[in-house]
Amino acid sequence: MKDKVQEVLEILEYDAKVTPEEISDLTRIPVEEVKEIIAKCEADGIIRKYKTVIDWERADVSFIYAIVQIKVSLERGSGYERMAERISKYQNVRSLRLLSGDDFDLEFTVRGKTMRDVAFFVADKIATLENVQSTATHFILKTYKVDGVTFMDEIEEFKRQHVSL
Repeated sequence: MKDKVQEVLEILEYDAKVTPEEISDLTRIPVEEVKEIIAKCEADGIIRKYKTVIDWERADVSFIYAIVQIKVSLERGSGYERMAERISKYQNVRSLRLLSGDDFDLEFTVRGKTMRDVAFFVADKIATLENVQSTATHFILKTYKVDGVTFMDEIEEFKRQHVSL
């Protein structure tokens, strides 16, 4: 059986607007206990932020997103955290992750108004950082799903055309 805290967190992760009363109805955990769980998770930094997933295309606002991967040479005594801390300070960096494997060490998603903005950001701010050996930038052409939310109104099934001889 799931732990009460995990149950509450999974519900909030799916929909941050759900009320403690609704969580109580779904889990049969008393409302006051749900409120205590949420307050403790906020205080302990388990709940980091409440977030809204926005379909900017539908809102008729244009942003360009890219996934940037970088290879880093580490100095003795200095791990990836120092580089991650520097990169994460940029407002247009939306996410940042440490990767496994040999090709790249860090990957982040960056947002800009134009492809040129993103390209200049990578060239001027990231590629010039000390210990960055290489970068690879992949522009996102279309988004289908973010944080469990699909951005497709309808998925058309692939239809093979009939060939007649």
